[in-house]
Amino acid sequence: MAAVTTVLPEVRAILTTTPPRWLALTDGMTLEALTRPPVEGEWSAVACLRHLLDTERSVFPVRVRAFLAGADFPAFDPNTEGSPDGGESPRDLAAEFARLRAGSLALIDKLRADDLARTAHHPELGPVTLGEMLHEWAAHDLNHTVQAERALMRPFIAACGPWRPGFADHDVSSR
Repeated sequence: MAAVTTVLPEVRAILTTTPPRWLALTDGMTLEALTRPPVEGEWSAVACLRHLLDTERSVFPVRVRAFLAGADFPAFDPNTEGSPDGGESPRDLAAEFARLRAGSLALIDKLRADDLARTAHHPELGPVTLGEMLHEWAAHDLNHTVQAERALMRPFIAACGPWRPGFADHDVSSR
């Protein structure tokens, strides 16, 4: 785990990189590529983006505010609480995510190192600290961005011939 003095800048660095990555992906990739799941039942890149947007609206900033207020917060189930596809373009989703993330970064900028020890109760996980939740937020961003990139990689991996074994960690077709 990062030292207390580096947690806030490191988390902020990760959270700052995510919106531009999504804006670039949604500007550069076709709608078909962005909406294609890597395999049946897995999330497409747009599904990952929609989930990140859902958590930016109602999970992570809400939890930071709960920690600061000394309050507990509910669990979040993306399968039942995620927003449905409203027909927005991937670019519009990425732009909304970037807009909301700017507000989240402003909230993070108000945190101090001594805030990281604040605790709250998660109904499934029990007592958690703000520092742990911030680590989870950064890992969550990276996880779903990598998941989206894996969905986008699939056709490139499948068509790269003799180089395909080099992508075994990401080749969902060989599993």
